[in-house]
Amino acid sequence: MNEETIQSDQCRDQSPKQVLCMFEHDIPTREVIRLGPEQIHECLELDRLALNGLWSKKQWQQELFDSRRLCIGVLRSSKLLALACGWLVVDELHLTAIAVHPQHRRQGHARLVLSRLLQEAHLAGAAQATLEVSSTNSAARELYKSCGFKTAGCRHHYYSDGQDALIQWRSLNDKNTQRKTI
Repeated sequence: MNEETIQSDQCRDQSPKQVLCMFEHDIPTREVIRLGPEQIHECLELDRLALNGLWSKKQWQQELFDSRRLCIGVLRSSKLLALACGWLVVDELHLTAIAVHPQHRRQGHARLVLSRLLQEAHLAGAAQATLEVSSTNSAARELYKSCGFKTAGCRHHYYSDGQDALIQWRSLNDKNTQRKTI
């Protein structure tokens, strides 16, 4: 008899609430951390899986070592599931990357790392945030819209495949917008 069968047999006579409690302790919790140089290999691997190797090792080193850059990650059982990075320039945060492991998408990880990145940037003195997003990336556009970003312009043929990039902005000082995302 395998472990799954044993758990199923154990749960048969339990109420739904008791079953939920039995399995809750088996679900590893998410941990949100500030990424640093010690996570470079995990960042490279997630970049390869989620962004098709957007950045080189040298670019990741710069991102993780530079004090003007913020990188936030979501870990579960020491595995990097999602990350969000950005540069602090005067009073702005420029989002440079958001990635979620393909097997862990649609679970709120992107919203979590984005919200924490915006919060960290605000605490560091940023008053607004900006990003570019492909005009064809509807999932990312919906995420950013739900987090208070608004399209302010377009960079035509910005990406190597000829796609346009939408330039989006949001204030980090608006209490109503912050409440919505953080």
